[in-house]
Amino acid sequence: MTMFVQEHLMQAVYFAPRGRRRLLFLGTNIQHRYLSPEDKLIGFVGDAGAGKSLLIRGMFPGLELTNDDDGINIRPLPLMEDADCGRFRYHTYHLDARFESAFTQPWKIAEAIKKAISTGHRVVIEHFDLVYEQLEINAEVLIGVGEEVIVTRPTVFGPEPSSIAAIVFESIKYRRMAHSAEDITSMILEEMGLPKPEVHSDIKHGFVLELPEKPDIDLDLVEQRVLDLIKADLPIGFADDAHIRVGEMLYPCTGPRIHIRRTSEIKGFHLLKEFRYDSIANLYTIAGIVGEETTPNRSINLFGGRNPNSSTSSNHT
Repeated sequence: MTMFVQEHLMQAVYFAPRGRRRLLFLGTNIQHRYLSPEDKLIGFVGDAGAGKSLLIRGMFPGLELTNDDDGINIRPLPLMEDADCGRFRYHTYHLDARFESAFTQPWKIAEAIKKAISTGHRVVIEHFDLVYEQLEINAEVLIGVGEEVIVTRPTVFGPEPSSIAAIVFESIKYRRMAHSAEDITSMILEEMGLPKPEVHSDIKHGFVLELPEKPDIDLDLVEQRVLDLIKADLPIGFADDAHIRVGEMLYPCTGPRIHIRRTSEIKGFHLLKEFRYDSIANLYTIAGIVGEETTPNRSINLFGGRNPNSSTSSNHT
């Protein structure tokens, strides 16, 4: 069944979760469902900080990333070094095309990739769209990371990396806005005496907070207090791996790099003015929406509910 899904996959789309653990879990899920041991060229596209490295860690446990958000940069690059000496030591190599292009000509990067895959080795490439023109070979599995994670298995007819990049680079703004609005809303709820929401879900252009009891709060007041912080134009920044800073306030966050830069960049924020009850999970939900073009009627449908990795997929048979 797994091989059937891999061979006939046209597109699978997942909400891109915002926490480290959830991104790792999604990466593991994608690896089990869509990756074949025979795949040699895996491409990722998406903006910096979108979570590509965490997805890769989930898909390829133990793979040494040549550079990451923690500032680890391996030089010389093992792929380039092994291609130069004509002896490949590892089964799987990692390459960040945008980072490596600062040190190596694109044609030389493409040449090293071709040498590796022609001898049976796997290459996992971040910013695959930047090397595709020189490489002239599409990825066997191409993954875009924006507001959603798009998993495709291209054919000679596409999709091209540029078409996936156009989607995810445009949509990442909604994920960043939603994440910042989510944390600000959680801050306000705590100030109003509620416990910090520990369960989160994803919806289109928004977020869901889930609570064990129905809160005795005014959602109009919560929304207004969030809007006040948005209007205050406070800076939002990475503090450490477990916290962000909103103005002078330090707040816990499981995805501290996936945020907008200032609160005023959150556009079209509003809360849905009802508590939805999940009778299976026995939880009450609060949903927030961002994005100026999003309409309340469209947002009422809480796509995917509480499953942080709910997906919609299309498999051509």
